[in-house]
Amino acid sequence: MSKAPVVMISSYPPRLCGVGTFCEEAREFIQKRDPDRDVFVISHTDGAGEGVFPLIAMSRRDWWRPVVEKVRELQPYAVHIEHEYGLYEFIDSRGRGDGNMGFIEMLDALSEYPTVVEPHTIHGRLTEYEADFIFKMCKRADVVLFKCHYQKWRLDWNFHQFGWEMPANIMIVPHGSRPDRRYGLDEVPKLRAELGLDKLPYLSSHLVGLIGWIQANKRWDILTSMWEDISAEIKQRTGEEWDLLAAGAMRDPAHRQDYEKYKNGVELLEKKHLAHYYEFVPRGERYYKTMAICDFIVLPTTDETQSGTLARIMALNKPFVATAPMEGLTAQTLESAGGLLFTNKEMLRNAVIRLACDEDLRLELGWRLKQYVDKVVSWEVVTEQYCEAYELARGAKKTQKPVELPSEF
Repeated sequence: MSKAPVVMISSYPPRLCGVGTFCEEAREFIQKRDPDRDVFVISHTDGAGEGVFPLIAMSRRDWWRPVVEKVRELQPYAVHIEHEYGLYEFIDSRGRGDGNMGFIEMLDALSEYPTVVEPHTIHGRLTEYEADFIFKMCKRADVVLFKCHYQKWRLDWNFHQFGWEMPANIMIVPHGSRPDRRYGLDEVPKLRAELGLDKLPYLSSHLVGLIGWIQANKRWDILTSMWEDISAEIKQRTGEEWDLLAAGAMRDPAHRQDYEKYKNGVELLEKKHLAHYYEFVPRGERYYKTMAICDFIVLPTTDETQSGTLARIMALNKPFVATAPMEGLTAQTLESAGGLLFTNKEMLRNAVIRLACDEDLRLELGWRLKQYVDKVVSWEVVTEQYCEAYELARGAKKTQKPVELPSEF
């Protein structure tokens, strides 16, 4: 007799969506852990693939009804839902959103099944709408998965301000990182050739990376505006040529102005043989290979609760420089001890120069990241935690007693 499947509800490729890419990777490793148990996905109508059911049509107010019908047909072992506010917001003919009420209605309709919700945005300081939604979500789900510990203890503080009881069913499960995408230094020349970058004779053997989706909050211009000065300082100190590799693509047409601005900044540097712009869709193996040819990565983002880009950097054991304080980015930088933080342009300048001039530091940070991935955020570790969450959810349904997990502090 075949095992009951895990059913995931999420956006999914080919949609250009960070949550969809996350779901694709999570699904791969959930399936790998238990090959005999199917992992199906109920996605938005632009999702596709084997075992994917593209049923979520956000053009209809009751988009969730076909989802619930399919879950009932599949009779799942557990329902695992990826949540991001924009994915489940119904917009009416007047342009007004429903505040994700359809998502809450879906949870009500799925109440007979073991349900795990994995929200991808839990800010440290919540708006009243966000707080209300999270409270309702936690009341209805059996287990809720936060990515970082600070999100849980900050939620306690937020709810205390409203006079609300803190949910006891919140479990910390970090953003997974692949354990199978590590490239040796000896592989870099082959990767550069595969990406076509070996045809650029001016491109240095030492690269600082700006990699990922190009949008307003990524702020590539913070580094590009200083790069000419930074690269000159590095050369003066080490005698080495260092270039900037800016690689990615625009995902949201609403960010076109920022995309053009950031791209133009890189192209001005390219004319001086100080940088190169490489356009590609940041997903799949090419994402990892593009990062792999860089000595370290810079994430000058100005809004992020947690980052798929950082998960990939960690998977590659690449040292990095990230903005702080920046919620999940800062939390994981501190926990892994694998990167440097900056809060202003001078700190960014110093951090980039420091990493470029100190190979031993780069190796030490890379080693710390390897340890952090192996012990804490490898998908092989994370999927064990997912399975624990599924068992907790199933236990709650069997005993009719809510899950109670310890508080952070």
